Amino acid sequence: MHILVTGASGFVGRTLCATLTRAGHKVTRAVRRDDGRPDTVVTGELGASCEWLDAVECPDVIVHLAARVHQMKEAPTEAERLHRLANTEGTLMLARRACERGVRRFVFISTVKVNGEGARRAYRSDDPPQPADAYARSKAAAEAGLMEIGARSGMEIVVIRPPLVYGPGVAGNFASLLNWVRRGRPLPFGAITRNRRSLVSVDNLASFIQRCIEHPDAAGAIWMVSDGEDVSTAELLRRMARALGKPARLWWVPPALLHALVALTGRRAVMRRLCGDLYVEVSDARRTLGWTPPMTLDEGLRRCAE
Repeated sequence: MHILVTGASGFVGRTLCATLTRAGHKVTRAVRRDDGRPDTVVTGELGASCEWLDAVECPDVIVHLAARVHQMKEAPTEAERLHRLANTEGTLMLARRACERGVRRFVFISTVKVNGEGARRAYRSDDPPQPADAYARSKAAAEAGLMEIGARSGMEIVVIRPPLVYGPGVAGNFASLLNWVRRGRPLPFGAITRNRRSLVSVDNLASFIQRCIEHPDAAGAIWMVSDGEDVSTAELLRRMARALGKPARLWWVPPALLHALVALTGRRAVMRRLCGDLYVEVSDARRTLGWTPPMTLDEGLRRCAE
């Protein structure tokens, strides 16, 4: 098939394009800035205009990875406006143009944060959305709009809600944790053993997106994806250390005391992301799509460490 991938130069996009090319698909890369490659179309910034689709031979499938992510120190009203402009209006305009061009399937990479944060149970694809920030709200609105477009036009809509994605080149809190473990810094998370976190390696996510492109039963549905193994914060850090060939220097600090200390610094959100629950139910994807993660959590961490 001919597949257009937006956000192709990003963390997930690079791996996805390589995966699809190896599988024999023709891939056109949509990027914000020209990188000189012949298989590329330049989109500019995300927004309500996507005239760049006219420059592309009509694809069979669009995988929409490009998104505006959370920005630190941004006023709430401005964050809401900018996320909606890029992630909601930009997505829906692209989908409408895709309908006009006869694109068969539109695969939208959303986020588990549409489900919410902090539930003490596995999130499922049929849960009512409970997005808690501007980014998640913009993604939830895009999902709803896409389903309406699909129902009216017949274009097949596929929504994927990944949890934290990690792998070579990962940034953010995950990269910080890896660096702390690599440097042998003591970490006060030895007692955080009862929470559950789902992760997905970038290779597993690319594999799952490929399955959602190719499988007929993926259409018209929302899918959760993960490595298939949920771990506590303490267990994740131990496995990171093993992948790095380093000792895990975890201090046992009572969770209540740790939360109180973090609260004094005003970084409750960071604590919630590190030590709260966020795990997903993936049995539907395994049963309906016949997909199993090609890479284990330990293999993914070793690739990341290397």
